Amino acid sequence: MLEDKKTKVKITFLVILVGISSMLAAVVTDHWAVLSPRVEKLNTTCEAAHFGLWRLCKKSIFIMEADPQGKGCGPISLPGVKNCSYFKHFTSGEEAEVFEVKTQKEYNISAAAIAIFSLAFMTLGSLCLLGAFGKGRDYLLRPAGMFFAFAGLCIVISVEVMRQSVKRMIDSDETIWIEYYYSWSFACACTAFLLLFLSGISLLIISMPHMPRNPWETCMDAEPEAID
Repeated sequence: MLEDKKTKVKITFLVILVGISSMLAAVVTDHWAVLSPRVEKLNTTCEAAHFGLWRLCKKSIFIMEADPQGKGCGPISLPGVKNCSYFKHFTSGEEAEVFEVKTQKEYNISAAAIAIFSLAFMTLGSLCLLGAFGKGRDYLLRPAGMFFAFAGLCIVISVEVMRQSVKRMIDSDETIWIEYYYSWSFACACTAFLLLFLSGISLLIISMPHMPRNPWETCMDAEPEAID
């Protein structure tokens, strides 16, 4: 691999590491969206919630003054009694049955499964990219770029599925929540999509054959790259 190409790959690898960190933060945390009911009066307790791919956490908050951001019950950072429940495919019993109605589990199961595919693509891409630094193995840049691009696409699909899940939860008559906003875990997932997808495309471009220096040269006639 030429020194110039190796430098580009190293820079892209640093960007990929940031994207992987963002994706891992999004997958393991449960602040994709914050939900809240309408607060009719002050000096009373309301129930806000935040959820992610694996569980939903409800928090009873005592409201003494109106939320300045107009988000209803909250902000979620206020102190209160917190209760978290995992999706039904991880729990059982009456609590899980109530939870199933309120979370539209089919959406969340799909989002979680797609996120797992994304993690698998990221793992394969990382292995290929690390192998590409070996002598004469820059051909691994192409599969690495494809794997990271696929990982980014899976992430954005998971994000869209979660958006639809939030919409159904807000529109459902079975839930008390009428207001919502997307939180920092959601932002981490969107950041991961941009970084991983663009990095994957960059690796594919970097791995393209050496272009001819003169217009009368063909790609086959161009000088081969030196192998370090």
